[in-house]
Amino acid sequence: MKPFSFYLITDTHYFKNSLGARGEAYDEFMRYEQKCFAETQSINEAVFKYLENADEADTLLIAGDLSFNGEKESHIEFIKHLNKLKESGKKIYVITADHDFKERREDCFAMDETGWLHPENTPREELFDMYYEFGFKDAIAVDRQHLSYVAQIADGIRLLALNNDAPEGGGRFFDEKQMEWIKEQCQKAKDDGQMMFAMNHYPLIPGQPILSVVNTSYQKHSVDALTLLADMDVHLVFTGHMHNQSINVMETEKGNKIYDVCTGSIIADPSVMRLVKIESEDTVDIKTIPCPDFDWDTNGKSCTQYLKDLFDNMILNMLGDMATDPERIMRKLGMGDKKKLKPIIKLIGKRLNKVTIGHMCRILWIKCDKSIKKKKLKTFAADLVRQVFEGNQSFKEGTPEGDVFLKFLKKIRFVLKKINAKGYDGKPVDMYEALKNSAGNYDIDDYNAVLKLK
Repeated sequence: MKPFSFYLITDTHYFKNSLGARGEAYDEFMRYEQKCFAETQSINEAVFKYLENADEADTLLIAGDLSFNGEKESHIEFIKHLNKLKESGKKIYVITADHDFKERREDCFAMDETGWLHPENTPREELFDMYYEFGFKDAIAVDRQHLSYVAQIADGIRLLALNNDAPEGGGRFFDEKQMEWIKEQCQKAKDDGQMMFAMNHYPLIPGQPILSVVNTSYQKHSVDALTLLADMDVHLVFTGHMHNQSINVMETEKGNKIYDVCTGSIIADPSVMRLVKIESEDTVDIKTIPCPDFDWDTNGKSCTQYLKDLFDNMILNMLGDMATDPERIMRKLGMGDKKKLKPIIKLIGKRLNKVTIGHMCRILWIKCDKSIKKKKLKTFAADLVRQVFEGNQSFKEGTPEGDVFLKFLKKIRFVLKKINAKGYDGKPVDMYEALKNSAGNYDIDDYNAVLKLK
């Protein structure tokens, strides 16, 4: 096989701006959002314009959540951009995901000065025809029920494009029928002497260790899928969903590796694209490209800073509301109406919004580097959480922030040991190690890496 390159983006969440993204209801909704809404059309247009002129590859993969929330008009406009990109000479392969369909109109939403609106929805059964030109048409195998396909994207290389959503609220796992289809396609690739890699919207390996205890952050029964793929010589899968930038690896009992390369959304911090070069059957070069600036009033900020601030504002608003509106935080976290918790959350919120790192360290008898003593604890928390999603987290041992965080974890290690949590692989999670390795990246570079598949 010859070396082959392609671009990859994910979670475009295209929203046709004229449907409505403004007004008081919009402003209130965006208080707890880390991804853009009104800006998504401008961001997508900037990305597609860049890709039209990008000449390091003539193939683009998009790993799901194409529309903001299943609005039909958003899909129609998004497909116009795909067609324009196709006319420029690019070959495009997409998969859809749960944000791309809604079975009821009331589940789609927009906002204007009058309040909430409900644009026309897109039923799941319409997605096959809508995106037929971008994967299904030229596929060598199609599983229409699961909106999955296999494409021969280059000599000696096949793409296994997978979808596992279901309109009745199920999905996010490969059912028995789909697992058999996957196994069959992997075997055909082996028999034909083809290298095969996969694209699946949901991560199969949690992006960061702490996300292993959040079951919505990865696909259900993912170890079964990882084992099947790796043992059938599929050693690489590209994912999205969590708007998280990460590269992780798992090894099966038979000693076969599989890498999960999760890419951040283009419409949220860190807003990136991947350029992937398959150099050989066992070597893949991953590079990350920042998304270009987009046409929007960013109040004088760079587009990169604008998206970072959007993420931070989500965290800061939540911390602020702990002190002023604990009921809202409880609803957001699915805690229900537990009245006894309200004063506790309120008290914690007040402390978090006033305390500095230096003050916290004095209380806990922790040594703290003077460079961060005056930093507000809430700002520290926002930086920490954002970096979990950005990848290449810098709160590592040997840094001022990392040392303080690890000393704090050691202070509460006796509490962490009492948390009985299991990870994506069903094994107990060491919460200290999970938090340590989520705050700081001690493993594979999440942005640029050369992966050895075998």
